[in-house]
Amino acid sequence: MIDKTNRRPLASRGTAWARTLTQRLAATQITPNQISQAGMAMAAFSGAAFWLSGETADALARALLLLAAAGFCQLRLLCNLLDGMVAVEAGRSAPDGVFWNEVPDRVADILILTGVGYGIGMPALGWAAAAFAVLTAYVREVGRAEGAGVDFSGPMAKPHRMAVVTAAALLSLLEPLWGGKGDVLEIALWIVALGALLTALRRARCLVQRLRGR
Repeated sequence: MIDKTNRRPLASRGTAWARTLTQRLAATQITPNQISQAGMAMAAFSGAAFWLSGETADALARALLLLAAAGFCQLRLLCNLLDGMVAVEAGRSAPDGVFWNEVPDRVADILILTGVGYGIGMPALGWAAAAFAVLTAYVREVGRAEGAGVDFSGPMAKPHRMAVVTAAALLSLLEPLWGGKGDVLEIALWIVALGALLTALRRARCLVQRLRGR
């Protein structure tokens, strides 16, 4: 069962298109857990596309792979949105929903960010970004488990990380104009890594303060 208090505030939940998709999915046999699992698959495709984009010397193939990486990255976010909406708004939650609501997101972060890292030939940076991304969620979950509230603050929460990576993939399409290859993605990965670390430290500081103030 998904805890309604442990849901990221998203304006997109109130949009007509999101409500329509939720209603259509709720009318099928597709479960929220399956949507969460599909989100991991989208992340795997995105990470693989990022990785392969750095392995090809063909400009057209690289461009198509970067477009695919950006598209699958956004499909991952769409799955993240719809799994919760089908579970909560449509009343289709399951006893193990809390597991599928959280764990696939962490797997997805790792798949995408390490894919970027391997694609630009900097796997250590990719793993660092992934580790810090997981750490932000870990600190948030510690706060929830201790009854100290849920902290979705940034500056590099999940939506921000995916926005940076998606924008970098699209901007990388222009790199042939200045003879670059991977420069934009490297900068983006540094932004994500450092931003996620700062986010984890910020959340940790706020959590400690709340725990001490109880």
